[in-house]
Amino acid sequence: MLHLNYNHLYYFWMIKKKGSVAKAAEALYLTPQTITGQIRALEDRLNGSLFKRVGRNLEATELGELVFRYADRMFSLSYEMLDLLNYQKDNAILFEVGIADALSKALSSRVLLSVVPNDGSMHLACYEATHESLMSRLREHKLDMILSDCAGESLKYPEILSKKLGECGVSFFSAETYSADFPACLEQGQLLIPGRRTSLGQQLYRWFDEQNLNVSILGEFDDAAMMKAFGYLKRGIFVTPSVYPQEVVSHGMHLLGETLDVKEEYHVMFAERMIQHPAVKRLLETDFSDLFAGLDTQVQQC
Repeated sequence: MLHLNYNHLYYFWMIKKKGSVAKAAEALYLTPQTITGQIRALEDRLNGSLFKRVGRNLEATELGELVFRYADRMFSLSYEMLDLLNYQKDNAILFEVGIADALSKALSSRVLLSVVPNDGSMHLACYEATHESLMSRLREHKLDMILSDCAGESLKYPEILSKKLGECGVSFFSAETYSADFPACLEQGQLLIPGRRTSLGQQLYRWFDEQNLNVSILGEFDDAAMMKAFGYLKRGIFVTPSVYPQEVVSHGMHLLGETLDVKEEYHVMFAERMIQHPAVKRLLETDFSDLFAGLDTQVQQC
């Protein structure tokens, strides 16, 4: 075989990665008809079918699985090369980080500041989205690392590594005060809490049941900053990590109580090839014990 059209091979690889011609075409900004025609040309070149239809789904044939294994190694290696080359941006190392909406922005920013030098040698680019969206972007080589509240999904992908940085309890704040003690006082106001899809939101619902609390939920938020904004507008009781109460109290809010039975966790996830990125290496070597114990002065002064 003297010649192989690597564009055709790339289109095949994208179909297998995305799961359908339509999704691959969307990612490649091509029409499904164009993709289909290119795959037929590749099949003619390889003298065999790469896909078979099972119901409404496409599945790789035995030949398709063989070709994909080689194509996956080829294109993953090419992305690794591009990542290494793209470290440099305007004479600074590029560090593209995804941050889960559900995480506290104060804590997330402090974690990132610990690995970004002040001498301008690193260019930080932050992208906020849901954990699921960030994982997708990470696997597509569009991010160097993600900071999230859970790491369970990373276990599905052997090429994705993860590390838990730390955890902390949560506190409840409100512009109002209530007659009952904590946590019974949570029944006297409306709550603003993280959404059910987040790890913290799920923990809170279980904790309410365990405490036999009959709470009224005014709103659920995937974005922690939006939840806090509603709280600052005196619209309900809201939840934050317990490590920086001074920042919230400085906005005229009252601390109603805190619990260690519900914890916000911080995990980093990154592709194995990124373990040599200087920011990732520095982050993995950093001890965040003081930060999550509420002893970090930069957080306390935020």
